[in-house]
Amino acid sequence: MRFLAPASTKFLMQVGTKFLPFADAATPDLPLSRLLRLSLFQISVGMATALLVGTLNRVMIVELGVSATIVSIMVAIPLLFAPFRALIGFKSDRHRSALGWRRVPYIWFGTMVQFAGLSIMPFALLLLSDAADVPVWFATGAGALAFLLVGAGLQVTQTAGLALATDLAPEETRPRVVALMYVTLLAGMMLSSIAFYFALTDFSPTRLIQVIQSAAMVTIVLNIIALWKQEPRDRARAAAAAEPTIPFREAWATFTATTHAKRFLLAVFLGTLAFNMQDIVLEPYGGEVLGLPVSATTFLTALLAAGALGAFGLAAWTLTRGMDPYRLAAYGVALGLPGFAMVLIAAPVESPFLFRVGAFIIGFSGGLFSVGTLTAAMGLDSGRNGLALGAWGAVQATGAGLAMIIGGGLQEFIAALSARGVLGKAFEGAAPSYGVVYNLEILLLLAALIVIGPLARHWRAPALNSSRKFGLGELPG
Repeated sequence: MRFLAPASTKFLMQVGTKFLPFADAATPDLPLSRLLRLSLFQISVGMATALLVGTLNRVMIVELGVSATIVSIMVAIPLLFAPFRALIGFKSDRHRSALGWRRVPYIWFGTMVQFAGLSIMPFALLLLSDAADVPVWFATGAGALAFLLVGAGLQVTQTAGLALATDLAPEETRPRVVALMYVTLLAGMMLSSIAFYFALTDFSPTRLIQVIQSAAMVTIVLNIIALWKQEPRDRARAAAAAEPTIPFREAWATFTATTHAKRFLLAVFLGTLAFNMQDIVLEPYGGEVLGLPVSATTFLTALLAAGALGAFGLAAWTLTRGMDPYRLAAYGVALGLPGFAMVLIAAPVESPFLFRVGAFIIGFSGGLFSVGTLTAAMGLDSGRNGLALGAWGAVQATGAGLAMIIGGGLQEFIAALSARGVLGKAFEGAAPSYGVVYNLEILLLLAALIVIGPLARHWRAPALNSSRKFGLGELPG
């Protein structure tokens, strides 16, 4: 049987590379084990996102009795730091340290800020729920500070972490690395949501403190493991610590002067608005309009995630075979149109199945758009990966925050007008207020398609031979 060992080992190596998800993203200099370890910072970011947007959103309103208005403000506060992601990326590009690191100090700083916010958050929430012994302004300020620290920390960590992944990955594997990072982020959100659900089933203030502070400790541990021996120390960079650097305003002007940069960022903003506006109203739409139970509406999140996971795998496969990332993003926008249309049609035909199919398509098309635009951002300015990725992240996060505010606010505003009879019989019932939001998203998708169309049209397919895979060097510069 000894002679079977080499053959079986060779077979398993070939099978693993061919069928293991994202195994082909690894290279001799960046093996899969190191790449997966680096992606752990996305697990911590996904955990914080799920905690803020999902778990605490419900706990604050239901169990703690906090005003829904205050909850909306608290959830939106972390996004206030999003516009600074471009500055953070630029600073990490130009950072000089005695140890010769660029990205590691920023990732570690973001980790510590995120840890600080999670550490004080449960006590701030308890003050908000029962502000009898302290002034209201103090309780509100403590809650706002906790959410702001967590938001600032995860924004800094993710920006510098993605820039580090771009620095380490060779050009030909960067599309697959992008997809892997997205899958890890989504996995972190899903797994942590499940863990928070079981941990807070028997809710008590003590249990809330334990869960949130456990999340703070897990964040520290995951990010330390992710950073360990990832970024090489550059002696030349350490020696140049005293050299002057160009100001951010000049670097930003140079970046936005590159071909199609402004059009690209506008397309990212419009597409993000379109795909994220339904995040607030999707489950209420299913419950209020289609009469789905809580378990069925919760399953919609899984459908969105499943669609996104499928999109990430497809995007990694197509990008490595020469697909233009702008064209891939445009396909995602176009595919979102029938997805939103199915969700709209599900109400008059009373079809929960059509509603679920539409939700899956929305997740799939949104995933294509996200991976396509992020891959394109990596090729906007090869000399300043942090600035390009920070600009993408700033626009994307700001668009997502505005989308949630607009989606929920617009639906409530139309519903209030409908209840008063101001809009006439056509707007009677619950469905029309949600329909306005989904129709607006369709219009935004069409606008994003108009903006991103010329980017795909101007792209020229690179002349690839059979032995060379797609690389960011072929992207428009």
